[in-house]
Amino acid sequence: MGGQLPARTAVRQYDRPMTRPIGASPRGTVRTGDTPAPVPWERVTSEHVEELPLFRPRVDGMRNPRTGQVLQRLVLEAPDWVNVVAVTPERRLVCVRQFRFGTAAVELEIPAGIVDQGESHLEAARRELREETGYTSGDWSYLGVTAPNPAFLDNNCHHWLAGEATFTGGVDLDAGEDITVETVPLDDVPRLVAEGALRHALVLSALGRVLDLRPPATGG
Repeated sequence: MGGQLPARTAVRQYDRPMTRPIGASPRGTVRTGDTPAPVPWERVTSEHVEELPLFRPRVDGMRNPRTGQVLQRLVLEAPDWVNVVAVTPERRLVCVRQFRFGTAAVELEIPAGIVDQGESHLEAARRELREETGYTSGDWSYLGVTAPNPAFLDNNCHHWLAGEATFTGGVDLDAGEDITVETVPLDDVPRLVAEGALRHALVLSALGRVLDLRPPATGG
């Protein structure tokens, strides 16, 4: 971790409430570049489809060992994913803000993406950090793996810590991406989690391996 991050340090320096609409920038963030902040996308059409862009549906006939009954169960085959907890020398968390179709809201998250065929999850983490944010790092630590949803997904999500992350440019967004980059003081992360500004489950899973995310102390 490059000697920059405390091990499981509880951060409890909060003495003011903060409320804002979902998608609004929290105080203390610094947006990289002059790109306008993302706004909600318009829903032009909506339909259920059999083939999914990100998943390959599979239906398995599974025998219940308790009853012997064979049941049809849906599995979504998916590539592995990566999440990157990138921390600058100034102890700021590199975040991205983008519109999410599931929640229909602009969400604050950490850099993340799909592990492409033929690359390792570390290579994917390096690539996603560089492409989405323009930040790079020479200090990488593996934080472990999680199963995004064992109920119907068959993939893994790998978490990586990028220490001493610095902005070197070279943002390279896909045609389907509209992302702005922000940095958040590391000490503010537990408060942002408590307020719901950071709420993506896999993001919290990654951050929880670096920081104590329990709600900040309120005194009394």
